[in-house]
Amino acid sequence: MKKTKLGVILMLYASIACASLAIVYAFTKDSIERQSEIQLQTSLKEIFPQASTFELVEDLTSPEPNIKFEAVYEVKSDAVPLGLAIKASGPSYGGNATLLVGIDLHRSIAGVRIVALNDTPGLGMNASNPTYYVDKIKKVTFLGQFEGKFLTDPFEVKKDVEAITAATITSKSLAKIIKTAGDAAIAYMDQKVMMASMEVEKPNGETSIVAPPTASTGFPIGSSEGKSKEKIPPQAGGK
Repeated sequence: MKKTKLGVILMLYASIACASLAIVYAFTKDSIERQSEIQLQTSLKEIFPQASTFELVEDLTSPEPNIKFEAVYEVKSDAVPLGLAIKASGPSYGGNATLLVGIDLHRSIAGVRIVALNDTPGLGMNASNPTYYVDKIKKVTFLGQFEGKFLTDPFEVKKDVEAITAATITSKSLAKIIKTAGDAAIAYMDQKVMMASMEVEKPNGETSIVAPPTASTGFPIGSSEGKSKEKIPPQAGGK
């Protein structure tokens, strides 16, 4: 009898706790979503400070089954395209990591921001630490090393990507998310240019090839070939 009574009491406590959590979540859900949206917009403006609009793109998906594109934005200054920004998530050491990856028209990374990361504090979480430097002399952060990096690079940790000390899994996971988003963005923009330069019908029924669009009418994708890969050293804090 006592065990039954105790079980009923415990069940009641559990029910009250669940109900309380549900009420708290209902009251805070909108606030959390608003804060997430503010953080996203702030990160977009940090990566593309000259942008005036961020238009959602519906037809770009991740080529990797374990990496998801949660949102894709075409970035513009007035009507002129500047590139794409992809909110991408994929597996990391402590669970899924979510990054915002900016890709400019020169086939390089415009910038990266961490949206969510749950890796080990003091190790993998150093990826989001603005005072942790993978290059202490130049004061380059883990994310800062990707800014201006061409997508023709391999993005391999301990080769062309500096790893976070004692956090190789995190380093490789985040580099893969960035590379996947970058490659998908370049393929998408190339496709848009190709579609815009397809044969168009003349009044007499003949066809001709139109020139690739300029920056005001489409993505003028630049090539890293023949260009110097010398970059301006990133500033402290990942810039």
